[in-house]
Amino acid sequence: MRSGLRLAPVYAALVVLAAVAVVPFVWMLATSFKHGPDIYTKVPSLLPLDRRTGEWSPTLENYSYVLDISGFGQAFLNSLWVCLVLVPGKLLLDAFAAYAFARIPFPGRDGLFVVLLAGMMVPTITLLVPRVHVTQQLGMFDSPWGLIVPNLVSVLDIFLLRQFFRSLPGELEEAALIDGAGRMQIFWRIILPLSKPVLAVVTITSFIFHWNDLVWPLVVLNSPDLYTLPLALQQLTSQWAGRAYYIMAGASLAVVPVVIVLLVFQRRILAGIAFTGLKS
Repeated sequence: MRSGLRLAPVYAALVVLAAVAVVPFVWMLATSFKHGPDIYTKVPSLLPLDRRTGEWSPTLENYSYVLDISGFGQAFLNSLWVCLVLVPGKLLLDAFAAYAFARIPFPGRDGLFVVLLAGMMVPTITLLVPRVHVTQQLGMFDSPWGLIVPNLVSVLDIFLLRQFFRSLPGELEEAALIDGAGRMQIFWRIILPLSKPVLAVVTITSFIFHWNDLVWPLVVLNSPDLYTLPLALQQLTSQWAGRAYYIMAGASLAVVPVVIVLLVFQRRILAGIAFTGLKS
């Protein structure tokens, strides 16, 4: 009983923090189903109610407009295609690099890794002009590959994966080498299966970052038919600044893939917290 009373302030604080995080999301979702006149009322209402009669009056016209007329549907497909190509490729290359830094001794390995970590201290915005120049020289400017290729490697992900790979028992790798397994076999059959929790974390963070990325697509894309979702949402906001129901419908659609990814990988994240990399 006393322990419950002691934890009551903690639970109350968690409820308040959860409300702060959830209420704006719920308000966005509710607004996306409202008619225009039902939004701007003297007394705010969370539910999609008719302002004159007070009756339940949701609508799907906002989503229909956003998908069919504003070009939001094409932007949604563009973002989905870019992420489905970029995230697996990035995960694979980062895992290869992390495995080399964690398990394969070669001259200058530690020094090169320190140089990579030092690169994380450089603000990303300062590298914008060189990245644009290289992208233009490679002929990938104003193309989906200009979004994919420059983002295929992340130093932060390499660091996270390397730290996890180093925590795995070295005896497993030594036994596999004695049995005649090569480095690639060890990587695919031992290291990756034991690293599912950290791979899930890297996948989620990478997907969310690139799905919501605005700066790089804004710089490298000029053609409206190649716009990604953040660019389309920005365009929608500038065109219909006074029509919040369109903007909220677009924002609600943009959140759906992120929610799906979190639901799919949440068990892997919990497994990474509860267990080590080696199963009993």
